Amino acid sequence: MRDQLKVFGIDIIKGSVRSRSRRPMYALVRMTGKVIESETEVSMFRLFRLLSAEQPDILAVDSLQEIAADQHELFSFLQGLPPTTRLVQVTGGERKETLGKVAARYNISFNRFDPFAEARTTARVASLGAGAEVIAFENESVVVVSRHRSPGRGGWSQNRYVRKIHGAVQLKGREIEQALVAAGLRYDKKETKAFGGCSRVAFQVYATRDLIPVSMYRGADVQVRISGKHLERIRFRPLSGKPRYLIVGIDPGTTTAVAALDLDGNLLHLQSSRQMNMADVIESLFRTGKPLIIASDVQPMPYSVEKIRRSFSAVAYSPRQDTSVETKMELTASFQYANDHERDALSAALDAYRQYRNKFQNLAKRVPPGHDLDEVRAGVIRGQALELVLGEMNAVAPEPVTETPAMPVDGKHDERVRMLDGMVKRLRAFAGELQEEIKTRDYEIHRLQARLRTSHTERDVQFAKDAEITKRDAIIQSIKKRLRKEERHSRTLSKRLTRIKKFAELSMEGEVIPVKVMDALTKEGMRRLSDDTGIDIGDIIFVNRTDGWGRSVVKDLAAIPIAAIITGVSALAASDPQMVPAFREANIPILSDRAAGVQVRGKQGLAAKDQLNAALRRWNDEQAHSEREKKSAMIEHIFKEYQSERGKEVRRSG
Repeated sequence: MRDQLKVFGIDIIKGSVRSRSRRPMYALVRMTGKVIESETEVSMFRLFRLLSAEQPDILAVDSLQEIAADQHELFSFLQGLPPTTRLVQVTGGERKETLGKVAARYNISFNRFDPFAEARTTARVASLGAGAEVIAFENESVVVVSRHRSPGRGGWSQNRYVRKIHGAVQLKGREIEQALVAAGLRYDKKETKAFGGCSRVAFQVYATRDLIPVSMYRGADVQVRISGKHLERIRFRPLSGKPRYLIVGIDPGTTTAVAALDLDGNLLHLQSSRQMNMADVIESLFRTGKPLIIASDVQPMPYSVEKIRRSFSAVAYSPRQDTSVETKMELTASFQYANDHERDALSAALDAYRQYRNKFQNLAKRVPPGHDLDEVRAGVIRGQALELVLGEMNAVAPEPVTETPAMPVDGKHDERVRMLDGMVKRLRAFAGELQEEIKTRDYEIHRLQARLRTSHTERDVQFAKDAEITKRDAIIQSIKKRLRKEERHSRTLSKRLTRIKKFAELSMEGEVIPVKVMDALTKEGMRRLSDDTGIDIGDIIFVNRTDGWGRSVVKDLAAIPIAAIITGVSALAASDPQMVPAFREANIPILSDRAAGVQVRGKQGLAAKDQLNAALRRWNDEQAHSEREKKSAMIEHIFKEYQSERGKEVRRSG
């Protein structure tokens, strides 16, 4: 409860967290409920001792720069706080205000040159709900149980000593695990086994630190450390969820403009758009705050503005007569706006604020310090008496109802009853209008949902059709590619068949013999000739070029085997000296075109049958002679070796 809320407020007296020589000293104000218990001067170390001992609900500061030099130090500071203590920056979160402005919102004044006065004010406004809580950790925590002393080298009893420490760590880890299971918390456990137990037990608990039923501990053998998982950056959460009251000016039309001020006349929101409807206006105002007064710059208030006012149950304001352009420009001279529509909306809000400004100032003088001025202003603007508003704010719990005898009611009470009866009737009529409007909207929602379902069905059908068409187009393209490939292959085979037929026809004639033409005496040349007309047993092949030949080509030709290789005289003369012996070794005749009587045109050639046979006979004779010479040389070589070996034996025996 608020009366039992325990708050520590601090403000720096001297020193700095950035200085190593002059460490900071703080003015500390301890406050429970609305009562200030003590004011004292403490160091950072003493502050943490008091926080650990008393564990207040809130530690309030006016600036985080007074307790940490950077984000790393702020994480360390928050890690050292008790889990139930919240750190609150009373001057706001990302968008900061001065402490004077925050205090003025609660009608509190203080001496800004007195650190104890600032600490006192910080504690009071934090207890009233001002400021933002500093959030630095995710909803995960790490509990680590480890050794508190090192085993060291030891002596005779070293093993017993180490076993005692590791057993204590393991026992403490089991106790913590039982506590987590009893609390129903989800966790992951990781143990580091060691002699006699565990040297370290770590729990990753999926909960915030304040929910963990374990406290930090340091014993003789074991220590327990608890830390939260850091966020990437510090976040702020408002301490109070109440939205701020607004004075709103609206300019309806083709371009709708909205301006929102707080009750001190500060501009909080200004927007205009052609696409903005009533729902968009309500949503933008709901995000900004809670409209207390909704104003227009014309008399009477437009119906669309009136509907928005009713949706927030706000107080209406419109001038006695339409506001002139000169007055609008005078009101908005100190503000920036984008167009005339924003100017009109802003002038309506400023005119309403000017109308209530004196009343707000009088209320600030009459309201005691420590009350939320915005709540008081809102209650008075809505027609409540100041004493009634203050009484409701000061009430802690409703008083017990006791029956009292009926008392005569005076005329003032009759007038108030009549006023309340009229208000009830108006509210009932407005509730009826809202009910009808809700029914109309429900019908429109159902109608639009039916249209949306129909649209989704048609769109799904169209998507399915488009997907099927795309799939079929892809299949057609693939088949077309395969067809073109097969057509090219068919044309190649047709040309090859034509050449083979022509070659076969030439083979049937008796006077000439057909010759197949190979462009080079290489494996690539063989492959191209094989793809073109094929290489068969007994073929006669004419080779245009012999450079780049190899023994593997000769072996491949001998494996078929072919009848002969024919090449030009000049190519044969300029060929490698090892080429002819290679062909003789493979028993493949290699002839010149002149000796064989070959004529070549393109990829086909013809050889005179008689002349070719004569050349082959000469080659065979030369081949037989070569074979005889080889055999003679071999026999002579064997004989010489025999003579040599025999001479060696005679010399050894003699």
